[in-house]
Amino acid sequence: MLRVVTDLPPPPPPRRDWWRRLQRLPLSMMLASALLGLGIVQLTFQLGHSLYRTSIWTSDTQATRLRIQGLQSDIEELQDAVKAAQTPEHLRELARCRGYVGADEQVIVARSAPTPDTPSENCQALRVP
Repeated sequence: MLRVVTDLPPPPPPRRDWWRRLQRLPLSMMLASALLGLGIVQLTFQLGHSLYRTSIWTSDTQATRLRIQGLQSDIEELQDAVKAAQTPEHLRELARCRGYVGADEQVIVARSAPTPDTPSENCQALRVP
């Protein structure tokens, strides 16, 4: 092998400072690294936000299901009240509360009886949902 002789000075020894190393990196690699870092931050935020929304959705769904069960039981109670209101026994009870008596009954009124304007204890109002 022959050595080539040139009159150029030898290259300077490599410096160990970080600025020179940074200048040697390609600009596209630095931009890609910065974008990768931003992407990781965004992905972390999106995952956290999705977990938060999932927990909120789960609790809201559970509360809604409980409310639906309560409303379904109210519907059943109201349907039972409608069926009971159409029976002859209930109609007789309502008539008795308003002061009507049967054809074969005799009316006896005590002196200390309440006035007809006040509701009696026989006629308690049924509260429905």
